[in-house]
Formats: sequence, structure tokens, C-alpha cells
Amino acid sequence: MSTGRPSRAESGADPGAEARRTAIPQPPPAERARTVAARASATLHAVGVGAVALSVAGTTAAGQVLVVVPADGRLAAALRTSPLGDLPARLTVIDRSPFAVRHPVRGQVELSGWLTPVHPADVQRCLLDLADVRPSDVLLDVGLGAVLLRLDLAEVLLTDAGTTSEIDPDDFAAARPDPLGPDDVDLAAGHGEPLDRLLERVQAWAGRRDAVRLLGLDRFGVRFRVEGHGSCHDLRVPFAEPLTAGTGLGAALDTLLTCGPA
Repeated sequence: MSTGRPSRAESGADPGAEARRTAIPQPPPAERARTVAARASATLHAVGVGAVALSVAGTTAAGQVLVVVPADGRLAAALRTSPLGDLPARLTVIDRSPFAVRHPVRGQVELSGWLTPVHPADVQRCLLDLADVRPSDVLLDVGLGAVLLRLDLAEVLLTDAGTTSEIDPDDFAAARPDPLGPDDVDLAAGHGEPLDRLLERVQAWAGRRDAVRLLGLDRFGVRFRVEGHGSCHDLRVPFAEPLTAGTGLGAALDTLLTCGPA
């Protein structure tokens, strides 16, 4: 089992150090950042404009960050009058657990760079790429009441399991989201009995003074939130081998449950 303290991030911490010490496979930071960035809960701030009304935001399969904003909004107006044609901005995406935990946030990624209108010749292709990861009727409004912008990344910061790490923008673009991420609710529902048994083992390990809740699933293991009276921390029970798809979850859980006590 691997543990980490969430919420209070310590800048400069190396999230891979624990994995190297224990030899337990962990999600690469760039992959985890892409997984968080795939969530729909996003906010946008631009220099000189502040918080921006955001219609759609998403990171395409190729790692390009695209956002759609109202054509009559403050951000679109600021871009039209910008001497350089762009504006510094930060897109913040939060990953909230769909399961019942006291503090549902399980990760956050901050994508900072420069917002620029997508060139008209590239709008159709970019809209198709964005629709693949974030389908929305709002995309049909681009060119009418909405504007499509790209965020050219300069900095990527991931806060996850109590650490904050900086990720190279090229590594972020090249990574892929966790394949179990979009389906963790359905996967948990379909494997409720073995997950309950695994939770009971983790609860016995944690002791009865702390409450253990399912936090999520990824290809590297099952994540739990251990909630104490004054603090909480995250814990991953790792699979013997990382999964490539949700179809392997049942066998991976069977292997965990045939091991010794947690």
C-alpha cells in the first residue's frame, strides 16, 4: 500500500520518490495530470480580465488545450484589443470523487499559458478534436455566439495526494489519461462485492478510529480515503500489474483478495 497526505501541497516534492523506494507502480505525474484535465469541472482566469465565463474546456487526444467562451464576453473583447493578440491565462481543472467522501477533491491541475484565438482555417479540425473529448451543443455556436481559443502551455502544475509537482508541457501533451478514469463509477458498481471486501481489509489495517471510503479506481490500483477526526490521507492498494482496460479489473481484484491480510 502507498500513502500520501492530501490537501496541503508541498511545492517541489517528488511524487515518484515513494514509488522508487517501494518499487510499487505509481501513475506517472504527466498521466495523472492528463487524467485530471479530462474532468469537466474547470475554471478560467485571464490577466486583466479575472474570472471568465467558460462555456467548454478540454484537452484533446493530442494534448492541445482548447476553450470556448462567449463572443460578447470580456475575454473575447480583451483579446480583440490585445496588442499581441493573446492573453496570459490559467485554466484550473478539479477532479472530484464521485463516491461519498468527506472531502471529494482528489486532484487538481493548473494549466497556465497564453490564450489565442484559433486560426479560422483550423477551427473545424479543432472543434472535431474537442468534440471527441468534450461533446457539447455549445460547439455548434462557435463562429456565431462563441469563440474557440487555444491555450499555449507554459506551465503545468499537478496537486495530487498531498504533493504539487511541475510537469513539462511536452510531457503533458504526450501523456494519455488513465483508461479507467471515465468509467470508475460503472466499474465500481459492477465490482461492488470484491471492492467491499477490499475496503474491509483496509479498514482493519487503518483501525476503527478512522473511516475508510472508496476514493476511486485507476489502472494502478484502488484508491481509498482514510478519514480521521482532524485529518485525512489517501492510500492506493496497488494491482500486481497496471491494467490496460477496465475488463481486467475483476481478475486484478481477485488477485488482491487472495493475497495475505492487508
